[in-house]
Amino acid sequence: MADANSAGILRRYLGVELPEISVLAGIEGLEEVAVANETDYVMAAIVGAAGLMPTLAAAKAGKRVLLANKEALVMSGKIFMDAVKEHGAVLLPIDSEHNAIYQCMPADYRDGLSRAGVSRILLTASGGPFRDYPLDRLPEVTPDEACAHPNWNMGRKISVDSATMMNKGLEVIEACWLFDTGPDRIQVVLHPQSIIHSLVEYVDGSVLAQLGNPDMRTPIAHALAWPGRMASGVKPLDLFQIARLDFTEPDLDRFPCLRLAFAAVETGGTATAVLNAANEVAVEAFLQGQIRFTDIPVVVESALDGVPPSPAEALDSILRADQQARIFAASVIGNLAA
Repeated sequence: MADANSAGILRRYLGVELPEISVLAGIEGLEEVAVANETDYVMAAIVGAAGLMPTLAAAKAGKRVLLANKEALVMSGKIFMDAVKEHGAVLLPIDSEHNAIYQCMPADYRDGLSRAGVSRILLTASGGPFRDYPLDRLPEVTPDEACAHPNWNMGRKISVDSATMMNKGLEVIEACWLFDTGPDRIQVVLHPQSIIHSLVEYVDGSVLAQLGNPDMRTPIAHALAWPGRMASGVKPLDLFQIARLDFTEPDLDRFPCLRLAFAAVETGGTATAVLNAANEVAVEAFLQGQIRFTDIPVVVESALDGVPPSPAEALDSILRADQQARIFAASVIGNLAA
């Protein structure tokens, strides 16, 4: 359970008749479950920085990690990937885009994309609910409007991230670590139908794409059955019903959060942890009605400018940058709301 007091209450209730049941709480409880001998696979799907420590614990325990939590790599990419290699963990991406890229990659991609003949990763994005929204009306967007994603049913925080395209920015950072490449080899492509989940371009001109209905059961089934396949219950793709697939380049004036994410990964070090922390604080403030939708990138950019980056070689420095960014972002929000 997330709350230690609630866990204590449940523990007392169960202790009389079911003493064999252990009730765990907080991050420590999650870590204990993640590394337990009985645990074979760990699905890391906690939203935000809270998912970092238990996911890292699972990697260090050599588990098969089904990764949906972006922040584990956004905050501590090198540390996390080193733990996967050192402890023999199996890392399989669950985000529909990264899972699509993984399925389209050659078996030897970990030897280097150039050696494997890969020239570019094309990361698709729906563009969210404001892809064609009038720019002058964005400041008046409400939380409910921002959470009304046209293709996916997600939690409110991730829905807002999709509306600002910060979600795609975090995915760019994640892809850099998953596939050992730089942001210069990643192109974000707006694809409103969300049928092509991402593509991999090869040096010979071939482009491989993974298609499917927008349903998270597909990547989850792929990771659970890997290297085999299993039925997921997803409705078969009907190309005749879809009829057309559209692609456009994202407008960075409309989606400044995407620009900030590329800037953060170019800077390196703790800059991506600062980006993530400031965004979490800003999105929560927007959902609480404290700031406007268009203030979210203002808060994030202010934090990136105000919290100097440092090397991200130790968890202490990453967590310190995360905390500094949250404090800084909260002060910016206070000024905006005044």
